[in-house]
Amino acid sequence: MEPTRKAIGRGTSDNPTNRFELLSVAQDWEHLDQTDAEEFASLKVPTEYFADVTQSLITKNDSPDISFTYSLNPYRGCAHGCSYCYARPYHEFLGLSSGLDFETKIMVKREAPRLFREFLKKRTWQCEVIAMSGVTDCYQPAERQFEVTRGCLEVALEARQPLGVITKNALILRDLDLLGEMARRKLVCANISVTSLDQKLARTMEPRTSSPAARLNVIEKLTAAGIPVNVMVAPVIPGLNDAEVPAILKAVAERGAIGAAYTLLRLPHAVKDIFISWLNEHLPEHADRVRSRVEACRGGQLYDSTWGSRMRGQGIIAEAIAKSFAVFREKHGLSRHKITLDTTSFRVPDQNGRAQLRMF
Repeated sequence: MEPTRKAIGRGTSDNPTNRFELLSVAQDWEHLDQTDAEEFASLKVPTEYFADVTQSLITKNDSPDISFTYSLNPYRGCAHGCSYCYARPYHEFLGLSSGLDFETKIMVKREAPRLFREFLKKRTWQCEVIAMSGVTDCYQPAERQFEVTRGCLEVALEARQPLGVITKNALILRDLDLLGEMARRKLVCANISVTSLDQKLARTMEPRTSSPAARLNVIEKLTAAGIPVNVMVAPVIPGLNDAEVPAILKAVAERGAIGAAYTLLRLPHAVKDIFISWLNEHLPEHADRVRSRVEACRGGQLYDSTWGSRMRGQGIIAEAIAKSFAVFREKHGLSRHKITLDTTSFRVPDQNGRAQLRMF
């Protein structure tokens, strides 16, 4: 029997072929005897960090499905290893795979604070909220070492630039000093992703991020520090965690969250195969049900990229999820408050760490 090597503690062991490449790599272990096969059954894959020397930082999008226009991503790739992550295919633009490469080969934008400062100095910049991050998590494990996100927060505070921070990692609490000061000036809101309250499910589905209990603690501590918190139930996976929505909304409201939103599971490009493979490996008894319900929300396919429906899906199951979410969001008071950040106090930063009001 051909052994299948499993990457310990990772969201996937697969490295599907990059859709832009003509060649693929196939593993062949037929030369191993049974003893060797057992030895090769699993392996620890280290996380590697590479310098990202891009000279552009702020990304602009025009999707009607997304609430922000501008986003800042300090890293490319994400060691959290979430099996469902829609951002995985972005690694293919780097000549890498959406699979194991995405979570083990992380590009670090060490110059991000400088590039952020230069962007904010542009005369064409009309201050509006910037999302951090819109793609990979700005508080993933790499941030503990490189502190790129913290550097960007320092620039934002200096320039009075409002940010919407998105994360599922408790490392955000390290920066309570900066976030608290920004919140006092109405310059920041935190968007905490809570996908499940089930520790076992979260550990296999999102292997290297903070536990559900840790995320609830984050919400409580951010709230206590005066930082407004929205919760993202993202993604809602039909047949897997959709039944948890009422409990999740109740739990986050009790910890102080004042808003909540959700997105339906998105499986673009190779993410379809990665997620289905994960499902078959870890939850085989649920695999058929989950797949059929996802397809029911996507017009019979695993993914539909159509603007207007890609975040919510369509059909009876998608409508039921939307109605249920709305009911329990209202019940727990998560639709009563709208967080409005200040875009009127913006100051142009200079190279010496000072800032001045822009004269129009």
